[in-house]
Amino acid sequence: MFSIEVEGLVARLTLANPPRRNALSLELMRRLTEALHELGRKTDIGVIVVAGQGPAFSAGHDLSEMVDRDEQFFDALFAACTELMDAVQAAPQPVVAEVAGVATAAGCQLVAACDLAVASTAATFATPGVRIGLFCSTPMVPISRAVGRKRAMEMLLTGEPIDAATAAEWGLINRVVPPDQLRAATDELAAQITRYSDDTIAIGKQAFYRQLDLSEPEAYELTRRVMAANAATADAQEGIDAFLAKRSPSWSGRRGG
Repeated sequence: MFSIEVEGLVARLTLANPPRRNALSLELMRRLTEALHELGRKTDIGVIVVAGQGPAFSAGHDLSEMVDRDEQFFDALFAACTELMDAVQAAPQPVVAEVAGVATAAGCQLVAACDLAVASTAATFATPGVRIGLFCSTPMVPISRAVGRKRAMEMLLTGEPIDAATAAEWGLINRVVPPDQLRAATDELAAQITRYSDDTIAIGKQAFYRQLDLSEPEAYELTRRVMAANAATADAQEGIDAFLAKRSPSWSGRRGG
């Protein structure tokens, strides 16, 4: 269903059901949520990478389990999807999507929910639910926040896929590289992040998502308090002292350190 590989400070969570295009079944989403919570508690993990095995990152929900079901099942299904996306953003570590191929519907939602995303030039992104009478309402939440209203509505109303270059231009992903460089590019990005204090990154990630939907005065009030508390931490004081002394910092809040 999925595998977890740990290399240094990076945990790679790989969806591993290529025949089903890594569809997000109810069971898989629940297990992924548990895995993310577990990885989030590990002090020796600095970055989590989410990837897909085969030609698809994820084609979204498993439509075969959505036939002749009642509303109670669908409510549980989409609740599990929401919990998975929440788990991505609740993890103290940055979560990076590595997209080699197709990411559609809830698969595209998962990419948008991740903190960062690196994609192959062969990757495509779409929210095609409108074509089967099931509007991609939950995917629109992180996608609209990533690409803006007009671009999100174009994806949602037409169901047409966009290529990786367009996804990068629109802000859905961060980097686009040739297929044979995808793993290396993801590893390079992860390595950049793991150079810094994990405590500091966790503080910043949490504050980022909390301030997004606040008014500007509320956002400043929140981030003022967060930054004041952050400045008093051991790692902030170490970083400031190291900068002034022109030396490399030694973080106390570094996983595995």
